[in-house]
Amino acid sequence: MKMERDERRFDFHDIGLAIKRAREASGMTQEQLAYIVDRSPRTIMYNENDGQHPSLNTFYQLVTMFDISVDQYFYPSKNTESSCRKRINAMLNSLDEKDLQVVEATIQALKNARETEVK
Repeated sequence: MKMERDERRFDFHDIGLAIKRAREASGMTQEQLAYIVDRSPRTIMYNENDGQHPSLNTFYQLVTMFDISVDQYFYPSKNTESSCRKRINAMLNSLDEKDLQVVEATIQALKNARETEVK
């Protein structure tokens, strides 16, 4: 079996920008985030703006803290959902169980109304 090195490199720019947007949307400064993840503000700046790769642990802290799905960055060819569906999924991910039950009931009512129209 022939073995070759995997020369692929992950471009962190897009996910760094997503982290920056999420941080700003939460009202947090780079200094505050740096304190939380035990890194320097300069490191956070490099991660967000220059695409510098953080350590795996820091990466995990950042994406879970801001609830950022990494699938779209790791598997872009599998990312065929419409932009509307992506926005809805992002909103659904921010809801608690009670709110999700309301959304589920609303969707079921829409489906029932559509089925009634067809008949």
